[in-house]
Amino acid sequence: MGASLLSSPAFLVVFSLFTLFLLTDPVLGITRHYKFDIKLHNVTRLCHTKSIVSVNGQFPGPRIVAREGDQLLIKVVNHVSNNISIHWHGIRQLRSGWADGPAYVTQCPIQTGQSYVYNFTIVGQRGTLFWHAHISWLRATIYGPIVILPKRGVPYPFAKPYKEVPIIFGEWFNADPEAVISQALKTGGGPNVSDAYTINGLPGPLYNCSAKDTFKLKVKPGKTYLLRLINAALNDELFVSIANHTLTVVDVDAIYVKPFETEKLLITPGQTTNVLLKTKPNYPSATFFMTARPYVTGQGTFDNSTVAGILEYESPPNSLHSSISIKMLPLFNPILPSLNDTSFATNFVSKLRSLASAQFPANVPQKVDKHFFFTVGLGTIPCQQNQTCQGPNGTKFATSVNNVSFAMPTTALLQAHFFGQSNGVYTPYFPSSPIIPFNYTGTPPNNTMVSSGTKVVVLPFNATVELVMQDTSILGAESHPLHLHGFNFFVVGQGFGNFDPNKDPAKYNLVDPIERNTVGVPSGGWVAIRFLADNPGVWFMHCHLEVHTSWGLKMAWIVLDGKLPNQKLQPPPADLPKC
Repeated sequence: MGASLLSSPAFLVVFSLFTLFLLTDPVLGITRHYKFDIKLHNVTRLCHTKSIVSVNGQFPGPRIVAREGDQLLIKVVNHVSNNISIHWHGIRQLRSGWADGPAYVTQCPIQTGQSYVYNFTIVGQRGTLFWHAHISWLRATIYGPIVILPKRGVPYPFAKPYKEVPIIFGEWFNADPEAVISQALKTGGGPNVSDAYTINGLPGPLYNCSAKDTFKLKVKPGKTYLLRLINAALNDELFVSIANHTLTVVDVDAIYVKPFETEKLLITPGQTTNVLLKTKPNYPSATFFMTARPYVTGQGTFDNSTVAGILEYESPPNSLHSSISIKMLPLFNPILPSLNDTSFATNFVSKLRSLASAQFPANVPQKVDKHFFFTVGLGTIPCQQNQTCQGPNGTKFATSVNNVSFAMPTTALLQAHFFGQSNGVYTPYFPSSPIIPFNYTGTPPNNTMVSSGTKVVVLPFNATVELVMQDTSILGAESHPLHLHGFNFFVVGQGFGNFDPNKDPAKYNLVDPIERNTVGVPSGGWVAIRFLADNPGVWFMHCHLEVHTSWGLKMAWIVLDGKLPNQKLQPPPADLPKC
């Protein structure tokens, strides 16, 4: 009887309708397929044509749009001679570490003629993130936005905008960025700086022969626009402003914040910021520059230029305005903070608070299982014999965490961990605090040499972690945007000078601290973060200034499996690239 019912056509119809309902249930999400062909194509900027590595012949690359809860299957096919890997920056990758993307950390890179399907689900995130290459300096041209919409029927915690616009800041080099970093690593000196900053790939009218390559944001009066701002620049934190307009910050790193108004903002490489732009109620008979230029704290050379886009109002039809050329209208220029305005940077960051509502809570770890104290900063390594190097006093520049400059392995850490083959690949002895304490932000020590090694921290599943990151004054204090893969963390405290473990924790915000994936360690200061190690796998942590990553300011956390089946890392996919 049971068998005949199950095989009856009516049951099959009902059953298939039920499965169809499951597949289209808005709460469950859908599967979205993308294909990324990594190819060379010619691009001209600043009157300079060159062949760049890009995705699908687009620069910047294609926009990925999904809803919270959706599964993404992104097939990346490598048609170029460079090895490739792609990182989905800020995506939690819960139990899908094989899809995270940093080369030699979670995967071997995709070699010429090979492909790999990145398979992951977006869990508990909505807002703006981005994707970029995660090998050498290829992210200079391989990057694009990730737009994560709320689940169907779930509104934003602010009024629905009239229109949404991704705005991605980048850095353009006339030279090949791969040659730039390769030369710097050979000579030991600082790399040559970029030739321009870009907005959606365009440098704009303040650069030589670039007026035609200008991003234009066309708006209507009396409307609210959601601008999804992303800093994909290689080596520069950026101040951003739109002339004569106030912006309302509503989201950073795909986390809702308590909204606040500002005329200018700071965004480090690796960070995203969603802002509401309310346009003027009537046609203003003017155009407005949107500009960005660097926030600079270090002693090295930098690209001291400004990118500009234009905010242009649609003129009312059949009016006097429509016959006046846009070029005749007055153009207003915003006033950006000065290049080294650390007080603006500090003040801006202090305004960021998690929304911490019933619907979007801030689950800040209140008790801490594991405490870590990491120094981050510059140092030196010796020059090879019979070579003159261009770093300090004839050495080579290096960077380190707790004086360990991370040496990249030649096989992927995650594979070595998963198959229990760590021998000769990495050691689990990363120091939890500096081996030789010193006055971190005072007069630097005479010996600036750093050690080198492939060391990781091992964490038990579900451990709560507090990490204090302390900038050092060695070869100059500098702000470092630190990015942690696989997690969001809460920024519970920060300050200038040396962290005081006896006094500073009393000032932590454990109620509504900002939650994010990339945080600026203040120049000559410290930042304290907390996170829950609920994601098994190997997770890279590094400075998002690409030059510092290349010099060794990086390390990895291994989070062990939990006891339950849903607390364990899945086995690797069959098409995982080989080294």
